[in-house]
Amino acid sequence: NPVPLTIPMGTGHEFAGIIDLLSQEALYYDKETFGREVRREPIPAEYVEIAQEWRSKLMDAVADLDEQIMLAYLEGDEVPLELIHAALRKGTLAQKFQVTYAGSSLDYCGVQPILDGVVNYLPSPLDVPPVHGEHPNPGKKDTLEQERKTDPDEPFAGLIFKIVADKHADLCFVRVYSGTLKSGSRVLNARTGKKELISQLWHIQADAREKLETDSVEAGDIVGVIGPKDVVTGDTICDQKAPILLESITFPETVISMAIEPDSSADRKKLEDALALMGKQDPTFKAKINEETGQTIISGMGELHLEIITNRLKDKDHYGLNVKVHKPRVSYRETVKSTVSAEEEFSRSTQGETHYARIKVQIEPSPNTETIEVLSKLKPGEIPAEADKIVRQAVLESAQSGGIVGYPLMHVRFTILDVGYREGETDEEALRAAAAHAVQAALTKAQIGLLEPVMKLEVVTPSEFLGNIQGDLNQRHAHILGSEPRGHLIALEAQVPLARMFGYSSHVRSLSQGRASFSMEPLKYDLAPQSVLDEMLN
Repeated sequence: NPVPLTIPMGTGHEFAGIIDLLSQEALYYDKETFGREVRREPIPAEYVEIAQEWRSKLMDAVADLDEQIMLAYLEGDEVPLELIHAALRKGTLAQKFQVTYAGSSLDYCGVQPILDGVVNYLPSPLDVPPVHGEHPNPGKKDTLEQERKTDPDEPFAGLIFKIVADKHADLCFVRVYSGTLKSGSRVLNARTGKKELISQLWHIQADAREKLETDSVEAGDIVGVIGPKDVVTGDTICDQKAPILLESITFPETVISMAIEPDSSADRKKLEDALALMGKQDPTFKAKINEETGQTIISGMGELHLEIITNRLKDKDHYGLNVKVHKPRVSYRETVKSTVSAEEEFSRSTQGETHYARIKVQIEPSPNTETIEVLSKLKPGEIPAEADKIVRQAVLESAQSGGIVGYPLMHVRFTILDVGYREGETDEEALRAAAAHAVQAALTKAQIGLLEPVMKLEVVTPSEFLGNIQGDLNQRHAHILGSEPRGHLIALEAQVPLARMFGYSSHVRSLSQGRASFSMEPLKYDLAPQSVLDEMLN
């Protein structure tokens, strides 16, 4: 239920500025100052009628929420802006409507009103209920569920929601949910259990950074922190005496990969360092070394994502590296379509000592498991606790090394059915070797399925090109969900395998004479055609 507070004057090349329905003025933005300077003038005659129409709709929306506004509006009296602001905030917080703004990033137009709207209408930390989390290591005296109020007197809890990587010191963006954070203090990383030092607190505004004059921040603040070393985006930092693990930030699996290499071997270390920094800064980007080929493989959310990464590596203002990239490849996953078990034994004698272990595992499909799950049917005390931990870890690590084709496993559950353990002969080496052999044997026996990334696609096009675009998507094995009018355009929604979408950007421009646009994002992994798997196996 949108309620516009500003409307555009013109569209496309004729776009001139916006009309502020609250102040009833026309706003013109100066391109030379990138929209910083705003000129306010009376509404042009040709827009007076449309502005009055939208102003009436705005007043109807707020009058329903405030009796004082209703009476003044019906009697034709001027309604004070303060009352309108209060009603707009009330309606926004109650989700009765959504305040909406016009603007153009190309023309540097409309930024100030929407930022004012964030301040005036969106909920402050005091408007939201207490944040809930879990105790990272619940004991007998600790309950699993924890709660923190937006109160500086509560124990400190904060979430790292962004990291700006730097060669010298990472800058962590932290939202303080409760308590007080002081520079020079030590906090607990609830994920790792390690203590982290808070060296400095910084005020951040866009690209500008400024060291805080005060030495502390309180609940509700967002602050830049320098000091923590072993942290990633989504980590909770908290009071050591009152641990809490807040809900982390989850990121989608990467769907596309390509090999990258420096022009000269002298730049290899620089490339590795640059990729490590970028991976820390962008959790949806990953870089690794292919152990078989020695190639550096970068992975991301799509062609454009990796193109931006590559350009940043080459840009002299960033890293200034000369790199070569290979054609992008789809990041497939493997799964199993049958339930099988396998038992493997490891026995070796070296220097008069026998190393022995036997492990039986079961592998089965688990559609609700995001990646790999490891369970155990061993009874408590059947084998030493340390051996049980080693077996679980070894099964997981062996499974994480990939399936039959070499792609990571997904939607798979391993269950440890039995472990042959001999006192004095069974050690970590034997357990790990037996686990690796058992996992590989189970994968070999199971019916393998190949999973491919499926993308959510939206194409916005003039109606005369809709038929051509639909026909092209059908050839790409897309599942078209439907279409709807969007102004004078048509928005088409579909699900389509990523493998069929390479080069789509230039192709859709060709089909629509450059007038269609599209957006695409990862949706899910689904079974690929058997022919694709057969080709890989052969």
